[in-house]
Amino acid sequence: MIPRIAVTSGEPAGVGPELCLTLATRALECELVCLGDPALLAERARLTGAQLSLEPYAAHARRDSLRRAHRPGTLLVEPFALRVPSAPGRLDPRNSPYVLELLDRAVDGALAGEFDAVVTAPVHKGVISDAGVGFLGHTEYFAQRAHAAHPVMMLTTGTLRVALATTHLPLKAVSGALSVESLCETAAILARELEQRFHIAAPRIAVLGLNPHAGEGGYLGDEELGVIGPAVRRMQASGIRASGPLPADTAFVPQLLAAYDAVLAMYHDQGLPVVKYAGFDRAVNVTLGLPFVRTSVDHGTALDLAGTGRADPGSLAAALELAVELARR
Repeated sequence: MIPRIAVTSGEPAGVGPELCLTLATRALECELVCLGDPALLAERARLTGAQLSLEPYAAHARRDSLRRAHRPGTLLVEPFALRVPSAPGRLDPRNSPYVLELLDRAVDGALAGEFDAVVTAPVHKGVISDAGVGFLGHTEYFAQRAHAAHPVMMLTTGTLRVALATTHLPLKAVSGALSVESLCETAAILARELEQRFHIAAPRIAVLGLNPHAGEGGYLGDEELGVIGPAVRRMQASGIRASGPLPADTAFVPQLLAAYDAVLAMYHDQGLPVVKYAGFDRAVNVTLGLPFVRTSVDHGTALDLAGTGRADPGSLAAALELAVELARR
């Protein structure tokens, strides 16, 4: 099977467009379709010295079962026009509708079966919000567009997999966002997709506590006693192989981590720094709970590197590789 993968080129002022160009120079086990402005891609190719030809993706003629293997040095592009010209490193809220248009097209194509998976280059949440759109991130936006009630954000570097109970929330809002029901639903989705998409039979999940030392018996916080502990017991009763709540400062010790297939962290910066330290150039963000495969880079728009050709394509390449693997399954 040759899967057809849509890659959104992301924030036009960031490194996303040139990372897509770098991918296109390589041998790929898929048909790669880039969603973006052809003039922007051509200009970024000129700035970075990328040698490749841009070819039109005729969506109306390609919505068939035949996928065509990628040819290194070419890039299929479905054209979308920037609202205003974009310069590397210079954000402009007027281009935010363009960025969202790319995401909408990717979701629509995935839901229709035209795309076998979606890979996303980074966007800038702040500039989209400055344009008047309440945008929390790809995970939440895709879930809303696909009518997925409970998306789960998971980052992986291969054997290290960390899912999040909450995603893009201020730290002071995390405790109030945790409930027995939400934790159990997150764990159920995590366990199901580890089995179905990653082919891990009866996955073992380490559930972290929220407070230092997992609350120290209630002396350092009571969320473990009132919410996380009861949630873990309910998970176990439903057949999920969950353990916890475990202290976050020791759960990632290699000898302990080897006993689990995934970690469920309570908030964004509890789990993700460990993943990024373990393999920043190969970490991949996967959205679980969607009716299609979606992967992404583990980094932001890197405005300071845009247009220089120095941005590391490792994470986007890893995201594409995982998307191809999951799409084939």
